[in-house]
Amino acid sequence: MTWLRALRETARSGLRVERTRLEPLVALRAACGVAIVIGLALWLWSPPVAASSAFGAFAAGVATFQRSWRPRPVLALAAGAGLALSTFLGYLAASHVALFVLLLAVWAFAAGMAWALGPTTGMVSALTVAVMLVTVTLPTSVLSALQHAALVGLGALVQAALIVVFPIRRWGAQRDALADAFAAEADYARRLRHDPLAPFDPAALMAARSAAVVTAWQARRRPEELHGNRVLAERIRPVLASLADPTVGAAAEGPERDRAREVLAVAATVLDAVARAIRYGVAVRVPERADALLRDDAPGTDLTGAARRSATRLVSLLSAAVERAEGSGPSDATGTAHLLRPSVGELLPTAVRTVRRQVRWDSPVLRHAMRLSAVAAAGYLLGTVLPLGHGYWAPLAAVMVMRPDFTQTYERGVARFAGSLVGVALATGITQAAHPGTYAFAALAVVSIGLMYLLLRVGYVVAQACVGGYVVFLLGMGGTQLEQTVRDRVLLTLLGGVLAMAAYAVFPAWETPRLRDRLAEWIEATAGYVAAVMDAHAEPSRRRPGAVRRALLDLRAAGAAWDQAVARADAEPVRHRGMSRSAVRDADAALSAVGRVGLVMEAHQPQKDASPVPQAARFAGALRQATAVAAGEVKARRAPDWRALRTELDRWPSDPAGDRVVRRGAELLVDTLDELAEALRPRSAGQRHPAGGQGRPAAR
Repeated sequence: MTWLRALRETARSGLRVERTRLEPLVALRAACGVAIVIGLALWLWSPPVAASSAFGAFAAGVATFQRSWRPRPVLALAAGAGLALSTFLGYLAASHVALFVLLLAVWAFAAGMAWALGPTTGMVSALTVAVMLVTVTLPTSVLSALQHAALVGLGALVQAALIVVFPIRRWGAQRDALADAFAAEADYARRLRHDPLAPFDPAALMAARSAAVVTAWQARRRPEELHGNRVLAERIRPVLASLADPTVGAAAEGPERDRAREVLAVAATVLDAVARAIRYGVAVRVPERADALLRDDAPGTDLTGAARRSATRLVSLLSAAVERAEGSGPSDATGTAHLLRPSVGELLPTAVRTVRRQVRWDSPVLRHAMRLSAVAAAGYLLGTVLPLGHGYWAPLAAVMVMRPDFTQTYERGVARFAGSLVGVALATGITQAAHPGTYAFAALAVVSIGLMYLLLRVGYVVAQACVGGYVVFLLGMGGTQLEQTVRDRVLLTLLGGVLAMAAYAVFPAWETPRLRDRLAEWIEATAGYVAAVMDAHAEPSRRRPGAVRRALLDLRAAGAAWDQAVARADAEPVRHRGMSRSAVRDADAALSAVGRVGLVMEAHQPQKDASPVPQAARFAGALRQATAVAAGEVKARRAPDWRALRTELDRWPSDPAGDRVVRRGAELLVDTLDELAEALRPRSAGQRHPAGGQGRPAAR
């Protein structure tokens, strides 16, 4: 992709406005937190102090809107602690330009490295850099530093207290995540009726698992219908695929296929009913036709072999899901245990190790931290020497738009400038027409920030328009001349956006050259999952509990990293140095098929007293060895060779004593791996295209 096209696409994406479900009560509560802080500061101190101290409540409110499964009061308090500390340090160093620039560079570098811990941590860390920049506009002394740091912390404390005192839809995020998982499987069941090999995107199940990780205190208090259902959803997924698969499930045509389609349609209806019950906390309403199937003693009528077993197992799981959603049945019916979320103190060693793993030259997080540090310091110095007021706006704009990847940085840079321009213009027009006083300015600022909270997920450009108005009204409350405000805000926001974009262009962290590394990791994870499933068939009596589950989680993580890498590479203005578009597409389809082999075999895991299949153990060992070699070949830009695996397959009797699903799965596995090798075989120069292009999501 050329630079011109990349800039055009990112600009279009940054200005996109999406329709999404709004949460007016949550936005109102967060806006009230800002209003309380501004009101207290106006009553006890002065408008300039109110304008600056409101940042704590504003930033803490933004932190609580980030995607995280931790309790919102904890997010607000954690954000407040970071904001107060950065405020205090910024005050102490503000009177010495050299010392402050050094502190700003170090703090910005640490905030950039925080992205290794996740986007929520990275976003909150960026806010602490922003508040450090804002504090330099006020007088500097230790006493004033403590006072203002306390005010910033007070804003976060107010937001946390409001969340506790006025809870809105308790467990709503967890309910939505679990309901989305069941809804995704309902959609999967419908697609399987028409396409027996339809792929399944595991994003909803991954989100549901993350939402199920709770603290011990939460585990004792969460609603009954949130217990156990996630594991049921996980178990339903492979059974649906096994029933629909024409190779080991229902026949491709005839009465058996018709019966399979009927069972899948009823399963989709039941899963939708369970999803609705969980989302809204109501009783499960199953249609009469679906209820008849759930009560049928022989749901596998007209089905034979593995398809009959799949249908019987599916109905059993659906019945359990309905019972759990209604809060009935034993809590350990699904064999689940609470996934306990570690405390902040327990997470500290893991966080340190995670950050240390990013200290390498090719790490996107390390490069982001270096860019953030350099831009924050350079932006502050430029804002200081330019003949404009509020020079901190330039580095503040740069810090808030910069992300570890190219696409988000450029999207947010365009959106911030456009949104700020619109917001400042509208706020200026309102001010010129109404000539509000101090308290009217404060009320307008609260309304603006309330709209920002309400429309935060609609689009970044809309949110920035609200923030632009918020800044104008706050500065108007402090007595700043609006003409200067409009000019400075627009020019310095533009300067900050240009600095952020230029920093990424000069010191990039392109994803395109790393596509083959991501693919190699996905190949290893996929083969590891299939090998774990085969080991379970090889020696059922010695099956390690959780081995298949851990391998599946590794597969999902590697697949998600691959999908993200492909999406980023597709938007990068980089000449082809990774994989061609056709190779990405074909490799994605082949590995999706490999994952599906494991998916089907997982649905037929034997009981502990089942007969062992020793050939499966030998094949699994050969698969692991061949995969280790193949991963190195892929990284070296060569096509993998699976002949050793085919040789092992030829030693496997064509009519084994064990379940035919395992033998047939091994055959399909070798065929799909050969397709993967063909997809990665080097092509002539005339066949190559820029890297990128989304493939089909894997059945993982």
